[in-house]
Amino acid sequence: MPVIEYFFSAHSAFAYLGSARFREIAEEAGATIVYKPYDLNRVVDILSVVPFAKRSPEHKRYFFQREIDRWAQYRNAPVLGYRPTHHDNDTRLCNGMLIAGLRMGVEIYGLAHAMLEAHWRYDADLADSDTLKRMADQVGLDPEPLLAAALTQEVQAVFEKNTREAIERSVFGSPTYFVDGDMFYGQDRLELVERALRNPFSDNWKR
Repeated sequence: MPVIEYFFSAHSAFAYLGSARFREIAEEAGATIVYKPYDLNRVVDILSVVPFAKRSPEHKRYFFQREIDRWAQYRNAPVLGYRPTHHDNDTRLCNGMLIAGLRMGVEIYGLAHAMLEAHWRYDADLADSDTLKRMADQVGLDPEPLLAAALTQEVQAVFEKNTREAIERSVFGSPTYFVDGDMFYGQDRLELVERALRNPFSDNWKR
């Protein structure tokens, strides 16, 4: 059975835009998704990627407005039309909630997708426990144990481990997918992920 390692943050625009298509590709290939929520902001800082606040107005307009809008239409994933109000809030709680679910053996795709969609379509605050509680309820999960565990030392240690792994493997953005060690950055590479699951790419570029 093929395996896809999935590095993402629960507040990532492009993870949201690719979320439904990613699930389809994984299911069609019979692939197992290994979810690795990580601290995107910290990775961006450490790997010297230019943070959003320091990018030029032209870059922001193209990459974070026009590109998001076009992909939202292409993927049929509606968006707000502006940067979410609470986008700069702490992501430890929402990502920790997903990691807690993984540790409890919960299928977290529904909750992860709900977080991404709520943030980018409905301007949800992913640092607010009541908001997260409603999302879990909506996808049929008991929110109480997930929220209770989200900020514990054990869960946050996994969040830290995922973040360190992302840095070590040069995962400089969300979403990033690995198929048998081959890295694909960005939801616009999902069709390449689909191909790699059927027919892995060669490494001719290394020669």
